[in-house]
Amino acid sequence: MSANKNTESDVVLIGAGIMSATLGLLLKELNPGATIEIFERLDSAAQESSDAMNNAGTGHAAFCELNYTPEKNGVIDTSKALDICEQFEESRQFWSYLVNKNIIQSPKSFVNTVPHMSFVWGDANVNFLKNRHEALKKEPLFEAMEYSEDTETIKNWAPLIMENRKADQKVAATYMNLGTDVNFGELTKRMIKHQLKQDGVKVTFNTEVYDLKRTQDGKWKVSVKDIKTGEQRTVISKFVFIGAGGASILLLKKSGIPEGKHYGGFPVSGQWLVCEDEQLAEQHFAKVYGLASVGAPPMSVPHLDTRFVNGKKSLLFGPYAGFSTKFLKTGSYWDLFSSISTGNIGTMVGAGLDNMGLTKYLISEVLASPDKKLASLKEYFPDAKQENWRLEIAGQRVQTMKRNSEGKAELAFGTEVVNAADGSLAVLLGASPGASTTVTIMLKLIEKCFPNEFKSPEWQAKFKEMIPSFGLKLNDHPELLKELRAETSKTLELKY
Repeated sequence: MSANKNTESDVVLIGAGIMSATLGLLLKELNPGATIEIFERLDSAAQESSDAMNNAGTGHAAFCELNYTPEKNGVIDTSKALDICEQFEESRQFWSYLVNKNIIQSPKSFVNTVPHMSFVWGDANVNFLKNRHEALKKEPLFEAMEYSEDTETIKNWAPLIMENRKADQKVAATYMNLGTDVNFGELTKRMIKHQLKQDGVKVTFNTEVYDLKRTQDGKWKVSVKDIKTGEQRTVISKFVFIGAGGASILLLKKSGIPEGKHYGGFPVSGQWLVCEDEQLAEQHFAKVYGLASVGAPPMSVPHLDTRFVNGKKSLLFGPYAGFSTKFLKTGSYWDLFSSISTGNIGTMVGAGLDNMGLTKYLISEVLASPDKKLASLKEYFPDAKQENWRLEIAGQRVQTMKRNSEGKAELAFGTEVVNAADGSLAVLLGASPGASTTVTIMLKLIEKCFPNEFKSPEWQAKFKEMIPSFGLKLNDHPELLKELRAETSKTLELKY
């Protein structure tokens, strides 16, 4: 093992997934002279949560995800759906900017038009979907959404879900032709490939960050090790972003920042059923989302999807949730135990006791037989046959355990950024809809961690160039929304 080597970098990004790739590009566009180092423990980018088969690829715009529109006392709360849809529009604009600037090419390699549908059955669920449609239809972001209880109409939208379905079963569906399928793995790889060519940017694979300490002058000492050779070195940086997927919680603990003291993580694994039969794949062209089972986490909402991976069309159904103590697919079974500390054990126990139903649900999913998995698929595709589907392990998700504003321990679903008070370090925790809303998440991170630069005329102008709706809510500006959707659809080669 060689002696330690010390270098300096303005920015260190840990993990080569969609989050680090996006933040790196944004910061380099805003400050071309910045030096950036990206460290990835695997041998290439986007192999964990960003990989195509490790996530749903939905391009979450809240068009079809029913858990984003909860019903309270008979009233549909659309606030989260509107917020997520606004964020996805910002992602579309940024990707269009990258294509227009020739930073990434061939948009069809990572994004394709695939309609988004919600599909339910039973009187109560049909009433819920009808109320949801009526509430969302009033909003410019969702005004193109169609609703139907007519079996022939639904069959026209998605033939497989209606074939040989019981004639007396009451069903309903919504349909948004503006939906997309996004290969976040391919998008990430193209972003990283561009950054590899830029002056001042270094991307190092097969390299693990094993320690993180604050220096006396407020910078960060990032200790890294080459996994293959064992060679160690240290990088001193003014700003560190931890975007290491499920492993982020472990590095948050190593940082020692008080803001992260009470945080813990609860890992949830997943599986897909995948069909690559070309004849079946040609009969389904939509992402069809249903309602989650009672006790299931939001990431386990069942859906039957059209996917485009490496140019090939296939079908995907799931996810089937499970439990593993790993924080990454390629992680260690000791990850969960390593994350426990005196600071967070109370949070983890408290959140765990409040979510015993979830634990039981995950155990039942782990023990589910192939026949039970097929039965779940048949609810969405009545004619499904076991021999046409194979099981694929999905990505590992770590749900955040934290203290709420009242100090109560809770299990949180969604994506959250924890940052040091001085903005020198930021850590991304949580899961869906993360990848789809990465651009907005990173913009908010930049505002917190680079507040003076963020407000500068130069950065504000650049934000507007990259994201024309920056600072505005498109739902409040329907004409601009229509204009930008048309422009981004043309640039990204999507239907509009």
